[in-house]
Amino acid sequence: MTKTLAELAEHVGGKVFGDPDCQISSIGTLANGGPGQIAFLSNRRYRKQLECTAASAVIISLQDVEKYSGNAIIVSEPYVAYAKIVLFLYGNEQTVPGREQGVLVHADAEVDATCRIGANTVVESGAQIGAGVEIGAGCYIGKNVLIGQDSRLYPNVTICADCVIGDRAILHPGVVIGSDGFGLANDNGRWIKVKQVGKVVLGDDVEIGANTTIDRGAIEDTILEDGVKLDNLVQVAHNVRIGAHTAIAACAGISGSAKIGRHCAIGGGVGILGHLEIADNTTVTAMSLVTGSIATPGVYSSGTPLEENRKWHRNFVRAKQLDEFARRIKYLEKMIKEQSE
Repeated sequence: MTKTLAELAEHVGGKVFGDPDCQISSIGTLANGGPGQIAFLSNRRYRKQLECTAASAVIISLQDVEKYSGNAIIVSEPYVAYAKIVLFLYGNEQTVPGREQGVLVHADAEVDATCRIGANTVVESGAQIGAGVEIGAGCYIGKNVLIGQDSRLYPNVTICADCVIGDRAILHPGVVIGSDGFGLANDNGRWIKVKQVGKVVLGDDVEIGANTTIDRGAIEDTILEDGVKLDNLVQVAHNVRIGAHTAIAACAGISGSAKIGRHCAIGGGVGILGHLEIADNTTVTAMSLVTGSIATPGVYSSGTPLEENRKWHRNFVRAKQLDEFARRIKYLEKMIKEQSE
């Protein structure tokens, strides 16, 4: 799809700098973009590339436009404008209704006529699939599952019985929704499985990354509110609740019954212990371990930053001596106080 710079600017509420009739057909980078492409500058590290870019136009902020003489769209948030322009130029492919070879749909399942179901997919009894849904090859849709309209399941997604998927969900390959939570009771040294009778409920506009797993609730449900975005390889345990528009990066692990607020940002590799609460608008940086509830919004970190190996070993040894150092300091403070009296 080709658009003029003026059309793109109108779409994102920006202002044209240069030729409004400049033709744009695709997205490029500042470093490697060429004719017919539009790039963006949102990170100041790449300002030098602005001077020599061959892209036909750039999405840029007002403070950077004075350093650029080519065609541009001026906006307050270039990265947000870029995201909107990508969708505008490339759009979403229209779902072509139909069923491919090997599809098994139970007689009492309800599948809207506008859906497309990929090869070797199974849809169990009582499932309801809304209008415009696209299901990739090899998916499994369990009993009584509800899938909202215009959702997309990539190949090999599993949705277990009774789970609810909202409108416009995107589930990437290998996602598992509604697997059993890790419920076990210890009976004199032997583990007894606790049957998980809740389900998983996803709100509208939720996106789940490849090979992410979301466990069903033990009694009540595991809930992801509207607009939640999970990266690849995230584990969400039973009875977790994640607030609207929270984003969680890859390899994070969230233990059972944790409650994460709205508009939070959880970095890659973060561990969150169970039964705690995290306030709205909280950021937890990568590789942190959250061991207690967070009541006040802000940016939180834990862990030891990377450093040269020998220095790390020395610091590790000293860290083990901190308790002894604290006792010595306390003793010296007491001696100083006594001498000064």
